[in-house]
Amino acid sequence: MGLLTNLFPPRFEGAGRALPASAVAAGLLCAPAALADGVSEHKKTVALGGAGIVKPKYEGSNEHEWLGIPIIIPKLSAEDDAKPSLFKQVRQRIEFHSLDDIRIRAIGGDLFEAGLVTGYMTERKQNDGNLLRGWGDIDGGLVLGGYAGVNIGEFEFDAAILDRVTGDGGGPEFRFGVETEREVTERITLVTRLGTTIASSDYMQTYFGVTPAQAARSKAGLQSYDPDAGFKDIYLELGAEYDLSERWLMKGGVRYGRLVGDAADSPVVETPDQLSGILGVAYRFDLPN
Repeated sequence: MGLLTNLFPPRFEGAGRALPASAVAAGLLCAPAALADGVSEHKKTVALGGAGIVKPKYEGSNEHEWLGIPIIIPKLSAEDDAKPSLFKQVRQRIEFHSLDDIRIRAIGGDLFEAGLVTGYMTERKQNDGNLLRGWGDIDGGLVLGGYAGVNIGEFEFDAAILDRVTGDGGGPEFRFGVETEREVTERITLVTRLGTTIASSDYMQTYFGVTPAQAARSKAGLQSYDPDAGFKDIYLELGAEYDLSERWLMKGGVRYGRLVGDAADSPVVETPDQLSGILGVAYRFDLPN
């Protein structure tokens, strides 16, 4: 289970790149709607609300931006889990780890699973930071790849490879993580995830390198920089879901990432410390059966 599958949806900040509200809203449709005491598990419901996201403008930025997103969590089947609807069967196979890391389970179950990775890597604009001015923008594009995960006790270990197949070629990334979920009380659930990313030389050059041509155009006077492939970051994510009442639901999370190695040493990096957060509230409405 992805961290923000519980936090509308997994990983609210995709490697520090911009996250369009429309993409997050789509992810919310796949987030499970836990029901508080007093709301029947066999009723059709929809949870509606809003959430706010704060995140860096780009990987390495020391400036943050925020955006608001809608929360839409439908439960369209009045049947129990023994007879899930087609919508729920599809929903249970999808995990949103970030806009560029949407995982679709193809095989497996409780102990092991594997599947496809897709998503969209958004563009980086030269006006996202003073150090980027004069370089032009990096186009976004479609992401494809695969993943595998295994559950050992209370922990889930997973690995994924993903690469952009349209737009400016960025090179593949390899993402590794471990997470655990704990129900503290009947109303409070906590999720913790620890992970790291290994980036290819092409990816590192695209997002952290400075070519001689870029150095010549740089408004900040940056020198050329040629990073090698290797570990790009490590991160810790903490999330929580809290049923405030029978109808009101609150979810939130924070993510601290630290750029490391050649990524952290890049002249385009204003700070290696990358902090993001999300907080949302929703209200459950009954739907007619």
